[in-house]
Amino acid sequence: MKIGIFGGSFNPPHRNHKSIALDLISNGYVNEVIYVPTGNKYNKKDLIDAFDRVEMLKIMTRNNENLLVADYEIKNVLTYTYQTLDYFRNLYPNDEIYFICGTDNLKEITTWKNYEYILNNYKLLVVKRNNDNIKDILKKLNKNSIIITNIITQDTSSTKIRNRLINGEEAIDLDSEVLNYIKRRKLYSKR
Repeated sequence: MKIGIFGGSFNPPHRNHKSIALDLISNGYVNEVIYVPTGNKYNKKDLIDAFDRVEMLKIMTRNNENLLVADYEIKNVLTYTYQTLDYFRNLYPNDEIYFICGTDNLKEITTWKNYEYILNNYKLLVVKRNNDNIKDILKKLNKNSIIITNIITQDTSSTKIRNRLINGEEAIDLDSEVLNYIKRRKLYSKR
């Protein structure tokens, strides 16, 4: 089986996160996708508690048996991507592990801890974002481990959604049940 590891802050998880995973499955890139939200130690501005991010992912993936949520990075102090991938490879030794990322992440991969190890040991499923020039990005990387997918993504960002919620505006691009959870828990409201 092919398993895609989809890491991110998911702050909040939105419809594009879900459609990317479902498109990767329906196009045969992977059989299932595991969302792995970053832990609270991750140094990112405006990151809400991991508990809420996990719960929103569970709500978003509820009716899809091929979409799973793992709290591996949340349970550990600080986890690097290569450690997360190794964890899942050990957990699923008979399966192929892929790392799902956007071209925005791929541009920064040389700054990641042990990035060469990742490129030498795992396949990356890359989803094109915005108008990123793939050829320029690939010039400096080991292309054998990089699979450029044909997945089309929407120009959606959690940052834009958070800003809309904070300003009391309509939050588009969220599953209605995720939005209800946000309202119930008073997440992303002005402090």
